[in-house]
Amino acid sequence: MAGKNLTIRDIAKLAGVSNASVSRALTGSCGISEKTRKHVLKICERERYTANSIARSLAVRKTRLLGCIVGSVDNPYMGQLACQIELYARHKGYNLILCNSTNKEEHEVQLMELLLGRQVDGIIITPTSRASYTALEHFLARIPVVVIGNTITNLRYNHVTVDNFKGTFLGAEYLVSLGHRSIAYVGYRSESYTHRLRAQGYQSVCETHGVKSLLIENKEAASSIERGYALAKELFSGPFPYTAIFAATDTTALGVMQAADEAGIAIPGDLSLIGFDNISYCALPRINLTTIEQPFSAIAASAVNMLIGTIESPQEGYAQMVLEPSLIKRGTCAAV
Repeated sequence: MAGKNLTIRDIAKLAGVSNASVSRALTGSCGISEKTRKHVLKICERERYTANSIARSLAVRKTRLLGCIVGSVDNPYMGQLACQIELYARHKGYNLILCNSTNKEEHEVQLMELLLGRQVDGIIITPTSRASYTALEHFLARIPVVVIGNTITNLRYNHVTVDNFKGTFLGAEYLVSLGHRSIAYVGYRSESYTHRLRAQGYQSVCETHGVKSLLIENKEAASSIERGYALAKELFSGPFPYTAIFAATDTTALGVMQAADEAGIAIPGDLSLIGFDNISYCALPRINLTTIEQPFSAIAASAVNMLIGTIESPQEGYAQMVLEPSLIKRGTCAAV
């Protein structure tokens, strides 16, 4: 039958089984022996038969497609997270459509509508800002949604996050244990609830130990190496009476490292530095950044499992999960 677009009926005739048996073999359903399943799949492979996923999805009202909207795939944190989500979704038998909102609320809405049009079974999203949640509410009754990030409203929806307050609390306590009594916090974004919690964890430690503090705000829509560099370059242009910097993200910390190098400030000899996220670049020998780790694989697995659970049992309500961060000690922090 070479050159012909084969159907389930054609495969059934070649295999000497019923149409239903071919369908069960392709979908992994019960009601068919393992011997028959292998026989059918061998015929499919030989004939290079590809199942019509669109027709099947119309029949069962499921596409086994998930949507994922992230702020920017250029951001190493978002890139790593999206990669883990795709890998785990595939492991669970789902394909993923990855979308990039470019950190704009209006793009998030457009992408949500796009994914609904593509008949995805559910959507995972990392909201850009507080304003994103108002728009999200419109979609919650239409499709299962899981948010990755901290919640700031009383909406009843699924979300997975890391304990951001605890993360910066751990990092600041570590700096205090090294003898630091003047710590600047660089890269705070007031429009992000996640960043507000991180700043609060840092400030809590500073207040408890009487540490001199300084909160430097990033007024852009996202964190980046470029913004970290610009903020630090301005800080280093005048007197800088701080022995440590806590960067709001690892990308911010990488920008700080570049500015410090240009200013002749040795890390950790003159200045200790800690980041947040533990992106893959942090472990590179010439970076070796001390940081707070977000468990990417655990976040991804939790989000996918939560979404699939809601797809399969929508009557079960919603779930909210907070995962533990951890301190990764490397070479950018030293005792005073």
